[in-house]
Amino acid sequence: MNKIRYKTLLPALLCGTLGAAQLQANQSDNLVKSIMKLRSEVEALYTQIDDNKEAHKSQMKSYMMQKADGEAQINRQKTALKQISSELEKTSIKMRETSKKNEDITPILITALNDLEKTIKMGIPFKIPQRVAELTKIKEQLQEKLITPERALSLVWASYDDAIRLTKENGIFKQQINVNGKDKLCQIARIGSVMMYFATPDGNVGKVVKNDSAYTYKVTYDENEKKQIVALFDALQKQIRTGYFTLPNALIVKEGK
Repeated sequence: MNKIRYKTLLPALLCGTLGAAQLQANQSDNLVKSIMKLRSEVEALYTQIDDNKEAHKSQMKSYMMQKADGEAQINRQKTALKQISSELEKTSIKMRETSKKNEDITPILITALNDLEKTIKMGIPFKIPQRVAELTKIKEQLQEKLITPERALSLVWASYDDAIRLTKENGIFKQQINVNGKDKLCQIARIGSVMMYFATPDGNVGKVVKNDSAYTYKVTYDENEKKQIVALFDALQKQIRTGYFTLPNALIVKEGK
């Protein structure tokens, strides 16, 4: 009787032992697979962190370059403003000295107008033909004695004052510009004498960039830049002329620097 019972229990014990061993083996396999999966995920995260670090470094480098460009342009604008103010002061001194001697101040006024014309042509491309034409008209009227030197003096003074005002003024204007080889009457968003953006009648937007001594009206196709420029136009149309804006880099400096 006992022999029969032992014979019955032995296969059951063997099956139980084998089943437990198989279960343990399966658990070990699952654990190994889980560890391998976790290791793979950790390695992927490290790779992603490294990529993010590189992207952050590149972005910071870009920001630093833009900051340097901005500071350089601001310094140039300050220099230009000082130059205009200095020229105006020199002209005032010369005119006062000339007046005391009862001499003709016409040559001094002509020189002042020529100096201002050079400054306008070298600066931001905002209505340059119109602004230069106004100076030319004053010169011609003065030389042909159609206006008195005293009248010309007030006009010269106003022209210099206008040039100074433009460095501080933000706003939207209309201007004929050349976009992709075609002349178009576009809206211009001018940020002082530092940056200019444009919006064409057919819905394109872009910025003014400087290549060597020439200016180019460059259409932007980057969706983020488009949104930023459109937001600027919208704000200026609503008479919001001060505040914080994120804008594409359009400093009037040579592109690529």
